[in-house]
Amino acid sequence: MRHQNKNNNLGRNKSHRKALLTNLAISLIKYKRIKTTFAKAKALKKFIEPIITRGKKQDTHSMRIVFKKLNNKTAVLELFKKISKHNLKRKGGYTRIIKLGKRLGDFSEMAIMELV
Repeated sequence: MRHQNKNNNLGRNKSHRKALLTNLAISLIKYKRIKTTFAKAKALKKFIEPIITRGKKQDTHSMRIVFKKLNNKTAVLELFKKISKHNLKRKGGYTRIIKLGKRLGDFSEMAIMELV
């Protein structure tokens, strides 16, 4: 039973889901905008918003915690040097999801996720 379990499993086990969200987060930080399915975008929003909030703190401890989640040095440096400076006065809502419609192959809902 999944009582009060609100995370979306995305049809994957825990390690695969963690790797998927980590790679999507790195791509979002690197390219500032990615195209993915709507379900993955919603799951990524819950994953990356606390990371961006942690990036605003600008100390070594926060950098180590973010590196533990992302495991990519260039993405962490990009987050702390550029992205966090844009969001210093923002209290949340660092990402935006724009629906695109259905994909032709399997009719799944597509979306663009971008940093605000």
